[in-house]
Amino acid sequence: MQHINAPKPSVLVAPIVTVLVCVVTLYGLAQDGELVFTAPTEWISEPVQSPMRMAQFSLQRADGDVEDAELVVFYFGGSSGTVEANLQRWTNQIVQPNGQTSEEVATTTSFTVNDLPVTLLDVPGTYVATVRPGSGMRYNKPLFRLKAAVVETPSGPYFFKLVGPDRTILAWNDQFTVFLESVRYE
Repeated sequence: MQHINAPKPSVLVAPIVTVLVCVVTLYGLAQDGELVFTAPTEWISEPVQSPMRMAQFSLQRADGDVEDAELVVFYFGGSSGTVEANLQRWTNQIVQPNGQTSEEVATTTSFTVNDLPVTLLDVPGTYVATVRPGSGMRYNKPLFRLKAAVVETPSGPYFFKLVGPDRTILAWNDQFTVFLESVRYE
């Protein structure tokens, strides 16, 4: 029987792991940064309910509305589908009472803030999103509005989803615009 002096597997694995750690570290340094923003003082900051939520705010209801609006800022680590796919998903969370499609009613605007591309969706109607991901239960909230923005950064997109009664969203529209204009990548 012939014996060959082959390196032990652990001897080979250590240099490979070291190289991979260095590559991942260098890639992480190249993508190091985060999105920062300034929220209006009137918005009520709430504790985030999952690690994918970066921030969550309650916006006080307008006179005559039955509930406050909610704004959530999401970040999924850079993997969350295309801007267009997300806009379509959000548009499908609203239906129209008059038989039109939400695509016919929705408006989309693109602009740049501090060198970051921003795409803003605005769609009124009946809010019918699922109550929880994977749940069969859906909301049924007529006279609602969904405004959502995708802010593209070097470390991937951040998502801003504002949902609430139509009057409430319209009452906060200017402040929401100022909020989006405050985003910067540091």
